[in-house]
Amino acid sequence: MLARSMTLRFFSAAAAGKKVAVLGAAGGIGQPMSLLLKDNDKISHLSLFDVVNTPGVAADLSHCNTRAKVTGHAGMDNIEAALTGMDVVVIPAGVPRKPGMTRDDLFNTNASIVQSLATAAAKYCPNAMLLIIANPVNSTVPIVAETFKKFGVYDPKRLFGVTTLDVVRANTFVAESQGWNPRTTNVTVIGGHAGTTILPLLSHLKLDKKWSDDELHALIKRIQFGGDEVVKAKDGAGSATLSMAYAGARFTSRLLDALAGEKNVVECSYTQNNVTSLDFFSTPVTLGPNGVEEVHSFGKLNAVEQANFDAMLPGRWNILQLSFKLLIILFI
Repeated sequence: MLARSMTLRFFSAAAAGKKVAVLGAAGGIGQPMSLLLKDNDKISHLSLFDVVNTPGVAADLSHCNTRAKVTGHAGMDNIEAALTGMDVVVIPAGVPRKPGMTRDDLFNTNASIVQSLATAAAKYCPNAMLLIIANPVNSTVPIVAETFKKFGVYDPKRLFGVTTLDVVRANTFVAESQGWNPRTTNVTVIGGHAGTTILPLLSHLKLDKKWSDDELHALIKRIQFGGDEVVKAKDGAGSATLSMAYAGARFTSRLLDALAGEKNVVECSYTQNNVTSLDFFSTPVTLGPNGVEEVHSFGKLNAVEQANFDAMLPGRWNILQLSFKLLIILFI
C-alpha cells in the first residue's frame, strides 16, 4: 500500500509540471519572485535569465528543497537555452523607477529591452504564455503583441499584462479600512497599470463601513499611486520590488492552476479584448489550458467610477500612440 501511494504521488506530480522562465531574474523583482515560484510544485523547471549574475541566483535557489529544477543563463548569447521548451515566460526585466519618475518615464529604456526579449521568445518558445511585468505595462504589452505579429506567432489568448499589484494593493488598503481579512478581500481593478488608468471598482463591494467622499477619493488615489508611496519611502533606493514580486508570483501561480485544469480561475489582467474601444484593457478574465478562456465585462459603474473611466481614455490613447511610434523606429 505504501509503495502504491508513493507511486501515485510521483505520477501526479510528474504530470503537473510546467517549465517557467523568468527574464530579469537577477533584478529587484526577479529574485524574490523566483524564490516564490521555486516553492510552486506545479513548476518542474525554473529557467532564470538576466544579462549578469544569473548563475549565482540559480545556484542559491537550487539549494531550496522543492521540486523545480533551476538553471541560470546570463547574457543574450544564452537566451535560446533559457527559453527553449518553456511553457510560461515571465518578464520583469527593466530599470526600476526612481523618485519623481512615473512608469511612463521608463518607456524609452524598458520598451527596447522588452522588445528584444519578446523577439527571442517569438523565436524560441512561440507557444508559451507571456506574462509582462516590465513597466510601463500599458505600452510594453502592445509592443510584445506587435513583435509576435511580426514573426507570425501572435495569439492574444497567451499574452498577459500583469496588473495584479493593483489588485493586491486594493485588497490590502480596502481590508485595512474595513477591518477585513486582506486574504479574502477581492477588489476588481480595471483599466491599465499607471496612475489614473488604474480604476478600482469599489462600488461593487458590500461595505461594513461607508466611506465619506474624502475617504473614498483618498483611497482611490492611494491605490492608483501606491507605487509612488513605496518609491518615496525607499528614498531613491528602489521601487515596489517585493510587493510586485508577490503579485507576479500570484498571477503566475493562478495561471499554472488553470493550465493544470483547475476551473473558474479568474484574475484581472491587461489583455487584448473588445470590452472597450481600446485594443488593450485590464478586466477580469477566466484562465484556462489555452490562456484566456473568457473575457468578462466589468459591470455597472457608479458616477465617480464612470467619471474616472471617461477621464482615463485620452491618456491611454496617448500611451498606446507612444508604443506604436517606437515600433516604427524598431521595425523600419
